Amino acid sequence: MALLAELTHRCPLKCPYCSNPLELERASAELSTDDWKRVLSEAAELGVLQVHFSGGEPMARRDLVQLVRHAASVDLYSNLITSGVMLTEAALAELVEAGVDHIQLSFQDAEVESAERLGGLRGAQQKKLDAARFIRAAGLPLTTNFVIHRQNVDRLEQMIALAEQLGSARMEVAHTQYYGWGLLNRDALLPTREQLERSTAVVEAARVRLGASMVIDYVVPDYYAARPKACMSGWGRRFMNISPAGKALPCHAAETLPNLTFPSVREQSLRQIWNSSEAFETFRGTSWMPDPCRTCDLREVDWGGCRCQALALTGDARRADPVCERSPDRHAITAALGSARDNAAWAPRQPRTPA
Repeated sequence: MALLAELTHRCPLKCPYCSNPLELERASAELSTDDWKRVLSEAAELGVLQVHFSGGEPMARRDLVQLVRHAASVDLYSNLITSGVMLTEAALAELVEAGVDHIQLSFQDAEVESAERLGGLRGAQQKKLDAARFIRAAGLPLTTNFVIHRQNVDRLEQMIALAEQLGSARMEVAHTQYYGWGLLNRDALLPTREQLERSTAVVEAARVRLGASMVIDYVVPDYYAARPKACMSGWGRRFMNISPAGKALPCHAAETLPNLTFPSVREQSLRQIWNSSEAFETFRGTSWMPDPCRTCDLREVDWGGCRCQALALTGDARRADPVCERSPDRHAITAALGSARDNAAWAPRQPRTPA
């Protein structure tokens, strides 16, 4: 249904919650323009409906306009997921001419000082505000995305107000998910239960007040759930991620899983990968499931939860997701929540110098 095209890991920001892997791909390892065009064509032939151009920062790719134009030519709906710090008015005009359909603009906070402390780039907030103005002036639909966590969640009301002010048709309020840099910095990012409950109440009140004028998508942190979510709608069911170097992945964190070799789009077609690759078959469906998942009445609802989360919390990707209250490893969640604290240090995501 959807293809996430991670065009690059290059990014001028240093967000501590970034889901990119700790080992970032260099520019020299990235797929070429022709490789990406072929992938987009194969996605359309396979029946994919949407392509999400992401990163890193996709604006760091000089061929982004060419790729957007090619996506339009094969009837893929294109969504640009950007920090906005490289999105000038002239660059946006080129993207609009090429056929971009939608832009998702990310913010680190509503408060300038906090936003730039989290993103690690002075002047970034004004660039984002300018980008939002350019997007709205161009007549494109705008989604604003705020990743919330222990360091900024208490300003959620201000974030909603900012999204309204910018004319956002949709807002994503997404609690940090703990993969990549987010997992590394989990102790500093996990909110308290009180913060989570308050953020939920703030979102529910805003939804009532705003009605249909601005849709708010709300993603809660898995660690406070009683049951796991169907990660990416289930392994290898609706979603494919292509890494900057061309690895085809069932989710953006899948490369953390040991003993799995993920196929490359340089060597196989998307159809071959989707239909018959061992990596996509390994956790597809229900036959792989351990107890208590294999006998659970919700096994075809949550599809076993998240394999990357099971690995991160138990050391074994085949274990039941510890988020589930029926998991024998639920104690791992309790331990993680107990280690989170206000004064925990975090490591900023370190962009690599292009090779």
